[in-house]
Amino acid sequence: MSHAEDHEGTRRDFLYYATAGAGAVTAGAAVWPLVNQMNPSADVSALSSIRVDVSGVEVGTQLTVKWLGKPVFIRRRTPAEIEDARSVAIEDLPDPKAENANKPGADAADENRTLDEAGEWLVMIGVCTHLGCVPLGNAGDYTLDGNVGGWFCPCHGSHYDTAGRIRKGPAPRNLDIPVAAFDGDELVLG
Repeated sequence: MSHAEDHEGTRRDFLYYATAGAGAVTAGAAVWPLVNQMNPSADVSALSSIRVDVSGVEVGTQLTVKWLGKPVFIRRRTPAEIEDARSVAIEDLPDPKAENANKPGADAADENRTLDEAGEWLVMIGVCTHLGCVPLGNAGDYTLDGNVGGWFCPCHGSHYDTAGRIRKGPAPRNLDIPVAAFDGDELVLG
């Protein structure tokens, strides 16, 4: 075998490797934008955790904030609202699960849906679990004394009680409870 034939094999191998390398780089350059577009945008990443000053929220009122593109209801409930919600038997509810990210697997008892032990603070994602409309506050008809309370979804008629649990209508689940915690006078979502 001559010295020239040995170089031919080396050149051929080089061309194969160079072509394969160029193809791999080209494929990577074509696929990267498709993979990268699945990452959250900078504005979404920045809002993945927010702090909300709740020191000015009066008893019986509600604050609505936007978190991850969804409305979040922060309600400071009255003693009557707490009593109404806590007097409901679990077996009377269409959805017996808490839907609470803070307490996975818990039932829908009012104590398992509120943020504090006393039940004064209720934090929920304000999106109807039927088709994603935003329910209206102080508009549901599910309280024990017959007064207006809770939430009502005007799109298809779902009624939620003063604990955000589905009571009537096509919604299949209770309003979801996000991960949240108090840090002094601030509520931290996320």
